[in-house]
Amino acid sequence: MAESFSLQNVLETFKSSLTDNKEVYIRYYIAGWRELVSFMNSLGTVFSFISKDAVNKIQILENFLASENGSHYLTIQSMLKFELDNELVDLTKRANHPESGCRTLLRLHRALLWLELFLERLRTSTEESKTSVMCSEAYNESLAQHHAWIIRKAAGMAFCALPGRDAFFEVMNAGSHEDVVNLLGKALPLISEVYQITDDLYAKNNLLELP
Repeated sequence: MAESFSLQNVLETFKSSLTDNKEVYIRYYIAGWRELVSFMNSLGTVFSFISKDAVNKIQILENFLASENGSHYLTIQSMLKFELDNELVDLTKRANHPESGCRTLLRLHRALLWLELFLERLRTSTEESKTSVMCSEAYNESLAQHHAWIIRKAAGMAFCALPGRDAFFEVMNAGSHEDVVNLLGKALPLISEVYQITDDLYAKNNLLELP
């Protein structure tokens, strides 16, 4: 099961997602997300409430890429311009465009922050660190504020069932613990850069709270 995920692939896909002028290719962004879904699935069903939703959002974006308007969905920047210019985004309440590209990617964007915060905690953790605590802290700083109480409660219970730190390092498929830490040190800045570019773009267009 652990062989389905490669931390090296995460690094490469997020690195490939950035253009020379710091736009973000959607194709590589969702490829990176597919790797992160593999990471979550490698740990069993504990993250299924997030990974299943991520798979759904990935499919929606892939459908846009394959559509007749696919050329407008090459980058996150071009997607926002196209959908906003053509009034394809429900800005205040869900109506005619409940699965717009902008809304769909925003949900992945929020979850990416949680994974980034959790993996950074894992990178700097010690043998005494508890994965359940690290994951809960990362969740409370990110996704929790967008989830209903019942989901937050279920998430808290699920995190209590997380395997130990060693299991996480093992599913990374990157060698020794030191190798994993080093590779996380290379991958996380890339994820963080992609996240920040996206966040700044959404903030500039007042899209961070899309319904």
